[in-house]
Amino acid sequence: KVYNQWCSVVRWEKTTRPFLRTMEFLWQEGHTAHATAEEAEERTIQMLNVYADFCEKVLAIPMIKGKKSEKEKFAGAHATYTIEALMHDGKALQSGTSHNFGDGFARAFDIQYTDKENKLQYVYQTSWGMTTRIIGAIIMVHGDNSGLVLPPRIAPTQVMIIPINQNKEGVMEAALRLKEKLGTYRVKVDDSDKSPGWKFSEQEMRGIPIRVEIGPKDIEANQAVIVRRDTREKIMVSLDEITAKVGETLEKMQSDMLERARVHRDTHTYSVTTMEEFEKTAAEKPGFIKAMWCGEEACENEIKDRTGATSRCMPFEQEHIADTCVCCGKPAKTMAYWGKAY
Repeated sequence: KVYNQWCSVVRWEKTTRPFLRTMEFLWQEGHTAHATAEEAEERTIQMLNVYADFCEKVLAIPMIKGKKSEKEKFAGAHATYTIEALMHDGKALQSGTSHNFGDGFARAFDIQYTDKENKLQYVYQTSWGMTTRIIGAIIMVHGDNSGLVLPPRIAPTQVMIIPINQNKEGVMEAALRLKEKLGTYRVKVDDSDKSPGWKFSEQEMRGIPIRVEIGPKDIEANQAVIVRRDTREKIMVSLDEITAKVGETLEKMQSDMLERARVHRDTHTYSVTTMEEFEKTAAEKPGFIKAMWCGEEACENEIKDRTGATSRCMPFEQEHIADTCVCCGKPAKTMAYWGKAY
């Protein structure tokens, strides 16, 4: 079994940034020990895929999956794998990591088990984690100038019903009946004394995916108005069909948010073959940069010094952009993603 555990972590950060780099944060982490190197590698990749699937299917944030360079991997690890996201401002965010420790730490700390032949063997370890910085990613990938835009699958409130002219006879009763009708979703009624315009703005600021407006004229016509938070599209729908329409709209919004984030990432990903191109792109076009690399740390350091971009990962899905390293011109060993990052 895989158990989910969240721990509070404190670090001495010289420079903090809300959600992304704080002195104290919650960290979902796991540690495993295995009999073979193959089992450890399998678990390492499995957990990376768990994180990537969660980010894409639940948070609507597309990820680049790949391996970290020797310089960027966890100190002492055999290999570190990462999922990398692109924020709306063109900066990269390492959103989760999975480490294969091999048997190095087991040998250092004498962690052994007795095998089937009753002999002591060193274990192969893994470690993987994701932190509350992913909340920052949700805000930066999906948010707009009006506030949060939460993917429906994680929104604490998926539907906010806003009665129009709520003091008129029958309006509040209709809103409460509608809430009961939509009970399969996470739904609330804003019955405060604030104006409808205020309520609309508050719903948008909080990122609630769907607003349902219902007033005297709507009740008379046996209808309501559904408003999507992401596109602000208004949909007139019969009260007889509203339960199905709300579900359909939430699913459409979820998939549309992922697709928009993917399009943004892909249109802000650039391929370069020379350092001149690299420097110009890094200076003028925020986003991911794809370039071939010889694998040498000296080139990795030079690229960072000249452009401010760091290696984000060597993606599992490789592309052949050129035959030579973008920095030194020697034969390239891999294609890597580069970018300025949080």
